[in-house]
Amino acid sequence: MDSIIEHFKYCDAFLEGHFELSSGLHSPNYLQCALALQYPSDASMYGRMIAERFVDHNVDAVASPAIGGLIIGYAVAQAMNVRFVWTERQMGEMTLRRGFSVKKGERFLVVEDVITTGGSTRECIDVLTNAGVNVVGAASIIDRSTGTADVGVPRISLAAIDVPSYEKADCPMCAAGGEAYKPGSRK
Repeated sequence: MDSIIEHFKYCDAFLEGHFELSSGLHSPNYLQCALALQYPSDASMYGRMIAERFVDHNVDAVASPAIGGLIIGYAVAQAMNVRFVWTERQMGEMTLRRGFSVKKGERFLVVEDVITTGGSTRECIDVLTNAGVNVVGAASIIDRSTGTADVGVPRISLAAIDVPSYEKADCPMCAAGGEAYKPGSRK
């Protein structure tokens, strides 16, 4: 776990400042997973580490919410030798697009880069379960939720960090006059 956080720091993927997360919460830290996954060998390593945790779950496919989960989701699917699909927002609603389809009863693993509230992961899971898929679990590289994010299925992470996050109204950095930078993918 410490080696994963150290890798993020080494890649300048563990940022310090004043950030608005994709969840809308504010934090003095941001994990820019794109930087930690920019080398295929690193993405493959994390993908294998997650895949190993689900080897006995008979996973048929991996799904990820776009955009943050795409690289790691693909790496997990590759390590498991199963297909990979993703969900993305269309007019604010998470959906399967791009011709992806699922079959009732298929066993899916949902993979994300970082979980803070679990919102994107839950949305992805909802899309799949509403289509009749059996979501057997969820995984992420990093858990920012201190284990509290409930996505409705068993969930693992490769590393957990305990960094504060605040509602905008309660953010001490905002109270001090600072403006949050929004590096995430969701507008």
